This record gives sequence, structure tokens and C-alpha cells, in this order.
Amino acid sequence: MPLVLDAADPAAIAQAAQRLAAGGLVGMPTETVYGLAADAGNASAVRGIFEAKGRPSDHPLIVHLPPAEGGDWRAAVAPLVRDVPDFALRLMQAFWPGPLTLILPRRPEVAAVAAGGQDSVGLRCPSHPVAQALLRAARAQGVLGVAAPSANRFGRVSPTTAAHVAEEFAALPDEALLVLDGGACPVGIESTIVDCSRGHPVLLRPGMITPARLAAVCGQPLRERDEAAPRASGTLESHYAPRARVRLMDGRQLQAALDVLGADARAIAVYARTPLKAARGVAVRAMPDDASRAAQELFAVLRALDATGVQLIWVETPPEGADWDGVRDRLARAAA
Repeated sequence: MPLVLDAADPAAIAQAAQRLAAGGLVGMPTETVYGLAADAGNASAVRGIFEAKGRPSDHPLIVHLPPAEGGDWRAAVAPLVRDVPDFALRLMQAFWPGPLTLILPRRPEVAAVAAGGQDSVGLRCPSHPVAQALLRAARAQGVLGVAAPSANRFGRVSPTTAAHVAEEFAALPDEALLVLDGGACPVGIESTIVDCSRGHPVLLRPGMITPARLAAVCGQPLRERDEAAPRASGTLESHYAPRARVRLMDGRQLQAALDVLGADARAIAVYARTPLKAARGVAVRAMPDDASRAAQELFAVLRALDATGVQLIWVETPPEGADWDGVRDRLARAAA
């Protein structure tokens, strides 16, 4: 069972940093989701992430960095990347620390395992104070950057609390994983990913930073993902899936289906913005009308509904609009 420590205790941060420097695994809170962290420069440690998650070794990980000294992001990423286009630097200056990952050309001598063997690497600087404290403490012990995909088994629902992480990896040997409990993640879905490795910005994964905001900073529109795009985290067709099957429907379809099933709908859980009438005993959760609040609770709600033992989770399709792109993307992959 993973060892869970209160991240408010400075001794816990120090212990976690020592674990990273020694090649071990740490469950790390960020503003997006909890990450399964290891020293990105330690190939053996990074392989431990892939093994624990059951993740294919060619599926790249995101490397997390502490805040730049004096705000000099070009210098901060220089040990890991060969080139930083001007538009990428502007994105760093505008959105780091924060929920934005940038794909950049990788120096061939570093982080090859974390990058899934690609000649590019995904980097971000989290804004969560616990993540920043851990990254600084690990840097002081020689850890250049920390590879940290979501702390769950590959393809499953991402964790947004320390309890989720402990549950995911309960089968690991005692104390094989140390988890820092930094509370619930305030953003709740993974970072936006922008490919900056090919001379123009390409949106690889939507998040809570809209394309319009990114384009305004870049000074050019973001292109859509194409076949030449590098592999990136969370872009498989099926991902973020609970054990129960997820189905997306609009509010009218949901009500009609509940009416037809009646009491037989007890094997189904529902997550919707539209007020619905359901038979007694049917689990119905209200989805917030605000995209940021819906994102914050999305994975926790999917986990909670899944834990009831239902066979199906029916979710009302999110509304159109860029603010909902990240939530819509996660639900579409959960239902794939």
C-alpha cells in the first residue's frame, strides 16, 4: 500500500525529493491531476513509471520543471531542449507556471526514455505550490526534471486526490510508492498540449486554456493535429475510462431512455446538466453549468459513479464552445 504523507509538512517534501533523487516513485499533486513522478534523467526510474502504470514504453511522458529563476524560461529549458521558437517562449511567459505543456525539440543526450524515444519532449511548469516545492527540492538534489504522467493505471480515469492514487496502486509492495497529499486538484483535467517542435503551433490536446487565448499570445492561429505530429500524452482514442461503459447523450435522449427503462435503470448512473426524472434508486449527479467547475469535478465524479458498481454511466454531452473543449475531449475518449 502506498505511503501517503501530508504535503503541508516540510519533512514530507524533503522525503519525497530524496525518493526521487534515489530513483523512486512519488505521487505528486499538480493543479491538473496527480502525477506518478520519477527523475526524468534516470532511465531506470522512468521505466518504473511505465511498469507501474502498464503504459506502453513508446507513449511519451511530460517532464515537469520548477519555476525559472528570474523568469528566464529559455535558460530554464535549455538543458533539455535544442531550440525554443519565439512563439513558444511567449507561451511560457504567458502561461507558465500553469496547465500548458509544450512539445519542443529534445537534446539527444537527455530524457530519451521519458520522451518515448522521440526527438521531442513535452515540458511544463505546474502552478501547484506542492509540486513547485517538490521540484525545487529535487532540483537541489540533482534532479533536472521530473517525468510525471497521471498517477493511474494506463487508460483509466485520472486521479485528482491522493486517495485516488493510493487506490490505483494499492497492489504495489509496501512503500514502493510515496504519495504527497496536497488536496484535491483545482483544475481537474490534464494540461493543454501544444506542439512547438515544427516551427508553428499545433494543438495536440485541448485543456482549460482555449485556442483563442493561445493564438493571441503566439501571434498566429493554432493548426490542427496532423499525421506528422509527435506522439503526446492522452491522445489515444480510448482513454480516461472507468470500468463501467460511458455513453454520451443529449438531455432529451437521457430523459427518454430513463422513461423507457424505469426501475431497470438502477444498473445505470447519470451525470447531466439537464434536470431529469428517474426511478427511485437511480444514481443521478448534477453536472455544473460552468465548464471550469465541470472540469474540476469530472474525474472524481466518474470514479464515484463507477464505485457504485453500475454497468453503464450515461453523461450529458457537453455544450459547444471552446471553454468546454477539454471536458468534451475527455468524455469522448472515456466513451470510445
